[in-house]
Formats: sequence, C-alpha cells, structure tokens
Amino acid sequence: MASTRVLASRLAAQMASKAARPAVRVQQRAMSAATKASPLQAVKRQQMSSIINATARQAFTVQRRAYSSEIAQAMVEVSKNIGMGSAAIGLTGAGIGIGLVFAALLNGVARNPALRGQLFSYAILGFAFVEAIGLFDLMVALMAKFT
Repeated sequence: MASTRVLASRLAAQMASKAARPAVRVQQRAMSAATKASPLQAVKRQQMSSIINATARQAFTVQRRAYSSEIAQAMVEVSKNIGMGSAAIGLTGAGIGIGLVFAALLNGVARNPALRGQLFSYAILGFAFVEAIGLFDLMVALMAKFT
C-alpha cells in the first residue's frame, strides 16, 4: 500500500517536471528573441501596451451623461438632493416604530413581570423588522443621490 503511494508520487513528480521543461524553454527563447528585437519593435510594443492599458482603464470608468449647460447639471444635482431628502423622511418612521416597540415592552413588563423574557424576545424581533425597513429606506435615499 505504501509502495504504491511512493510510486504514484514519484511518477507525478516526474510528469510535472517534464511538462514544465518545454514551457520554460519556450519562455527563454521568447525572451532571447525579445532582446534581439530592433528598437523600433520595442517602441511599437510599448505604444501598444500603453494603448491597451488606456482602453482597459476607460472600460471600467463610469460614463456620465454630459448635459448641454451648467444650469442643467445643477438642476440634476438639486433634484437628486431633493429626492434623497424626501426618501430619508421614512427614517423618521423607523425611529418612531422603534420607540413604540420598546414602549410596548415596558408597558407589558410593568403589567406582567413574569413574562419579561418572552416579551423581550418579541420586542427584539419587532426592533429587527422596524430597523430593516429603516435600512431599506436609507438604501433608497442613497440610490436617489448617487445614481
């Protein structure tokens, strides 16, 4: 059993070294050919790499819509801010909801202290739901601003 493992590992090592050798030779030949290249070919290669880098950078940049005037651009920014402000009004509702949840918890515990643990778990669940709605509203407000 152990001898088959040793044999398999030796075969794998030999195959890996044999497979890697031609790639190394080809790479060395390519590097030696590159050093023998003319200066004009080297300049062309540098220009092509700079063009490729520039197009790659442009591919990942966000294309903004160009407006015809500064007034139009300012109006778009103002409308984004108004949209964000009106969407953020919902955060007030989330704050009120959290206050109501914990006010109900205090009221319930004051009426029946024996159910404190069960009421607290219900209150945490209610808090999570109200907070999730508040976070969704905040996300909508930020999307209105930055899109």
